[in-house]
Amino acid sequence: MRSRPGTSPIASNRTKPTPNSDKREKRPQFCENGLVDIEAHVLKHCIEDLTVRTIRRFLALPLLLAVAGCTTFNDYWANEHRTPEPEPVPVAERPVEEPLQANHFELASPEQTVVGEPQVVLAREEDTFSDLARAYGLGYDELVAANPEINPWLPGADTPILLPTQFVLPPNIREGVVLNIASKRLFYFPETPEGQAAVVKTYPIGIGRVGWETPLGKTTVISKAVDPVWYVPQSVRKEHAEMGDPLPSVVPAGPDNPLGSRVLKLDIPGYLIHGTNQPYGVGMRVSHGCVRLYPENIEYLYELVDIGEEVQIINEPFLLGAVDGELIFEAHAPLEDDPVDPQDRLNALFVAFGETAGNELTLATEKNIRAISGVGNGVPARVAKGAQDNAMLYARRVQNIVTDDPDAPTLTEVREMMDAAQQEAEEALGEKPPSDAVVSDTGGDQS
Repeated sequence: MRSRPGTSPIASNRTKPTPNSDKREKRPQFCENGLVDIEAHVLKHCIEDLTVRTIRRFLALPLLLAVAGCTTFNDYWANEHRTPEPEPVPVAERPVEEPLQANHFELASPEQTVVGEPQVVLAREEDTFSDLARAYGLGYDELVAANPEINPWLPGADTPILLPTQFVLPPNIREGVVLNIASKRLFYFPETPEGQAAVVKTYPIGIGRVGWETPLGKTTVISKAVDPVWYVPQSVRKEHAEMGDPLPSVVPAGPDNPLGSRVLKLDIPGYLIHGTNQPYGVGMRVSHGCVRLYPENIEYLYELVDIGEEVQIINEPFLLGAVDGELIFEAHAPLEDDPVDPQDRLNALFVAFGETAGNELTLATEKNIRAISGVGNGVPARVAKGAQDNAMLYARRVQNIVTDDPDAPTLTEVREMMDAAQQEAEEALGEKPPSDAVVSDTGGDQS
């Protein structure tokens, strides 16, 4: 027989009185649930009942421990002594603060694994996710994943928008440039002058769409250029011609150049880190394999990154860190064409954590992490809370700093561009890229 919720198996096997039982005073069951009779003898039985059930709980522990080991005891003890959280304050009633400095975070120690914190902002009537993403250093897909129930084109006035501005850092890498294509973010760890705190800079990126994947591995920056000329690969020209949008063989520097104003060339033939003339596509899978940044981000990064700087391109949708001893797990939906099974990734993550921390995760912790991975919204979650953790309940409310750009395309133009990119990606799913997609036969680069 299944025991009642909230009782131990032993306590649930209590023998029920029958009509023929003796007429001894019956003790009330469930007395902790609010009986109105508080005469002394009833109160006495309540105390006795609570004491007996508490003892029975601990008598049940040896059986539980025999089955599940110390993990069960630790989880049991944590649940019994967990401090209840205060009631969340409605977003509209929270104090309005200055937003975090986008893209730049100081590290308190080399061992720090998480930076930033979640924020929430109230949208204006005219705001779109593209506007909000750029203003707060995020990509379009990041906002969509974090706010799945909100219309990205018409959020509506005073709608709370969760800003996923907390990030778990790439595992075991604290130098050079790191591109995590799963999270669609770039992390840069510059050299730290003696006596100064280490920093990390992070930016949203656009990556190669399905069929034109951004390659993984280690490489270096081999050259840099301001106002580059784009020598259009034959494969790209052919694709655009088939879509009725023919391209010239050479695109000069200027506002029509999709490489933008700055380029970092990688030691992988045909691949670049560059700006863009279509910033509203940053944070999406829209390129022919190159990595795109907002114009203001590539201009800043260009001055920091030297020729010879190491670049590591990784695909890590699952990232585990900690803040003040509390485990934090960031999970992104794996890319559509990711060949690695998500469960295999999680198992490898658990093994790596055990090797680094010196002790294995408990079964309950692993269960919570798997549950969070199923949500896959890219918002770091407190592992102890599992999939029920909701950053919107405790995020800092910040000022709306979106500014109107008179040169920005209209909402209709932006939406058409993004819808076209999404349609191209869906059509390319499962197809192979042309044979010259990686190495340009014209000496040019992918965009």
